[in-house]
Amino acid sequence: MSDDPATTRGPAILVSSECAREGSPSAREVEAEAAAVLGALGLGDECELSVLLVDDGRIHELNREWRDRDRPTDVLSFPQLEPGETPRGPLGDVVLNLDALPRQAAEHGLSQAEELRFLLIHAALHLLGHDHHEPDPRAAMEAEEQRLWSELGGRGRIR
Repeated sequence: MSDDPATTRGPAILVSSECAREGSPSAREVEAEAAAVLGALGLGDECELSVLLVDDGRIHELNREWRDRDRPTDVLSFPQLEPGETPRGPLGDVVLNLDALPRQAAEHGLSQAEELRFLLIHAALHLLGHDHHEPDPRAAMEAEEQRLWSELGGRGRIR
């Protein structure tokens, strides 16, 4: 396969940043990891994904506005697919909290790169309609998270 952008295929991933954190992944690293996650999900060049990198303050605002939860969170997903719709075109938007990466990585015994991978897996599954707020869907989502984690080279059980 050629490295020429005109012939290289893959999902269209746009990474934007509202903040920069020393030691945080670069936009290119986020893009590469998101592409790996979408590839493991079997989603190809017909898909689009937007990722916004923010800090605790900004994600707190978004979490309050869109989910009525008055606290920061690690990641938010805003799907553009209707339930049961074939994933092609825009999948949705992911907002990733760069301040949460080092905290949660330390808490879970992961590197920041591994925590990034998990958060992108989690967010992508939400974009595809998975849910973890009810027992049966939670079990299915957790099983899919583990499958993807292992497929992408993650070690051990995740969460």
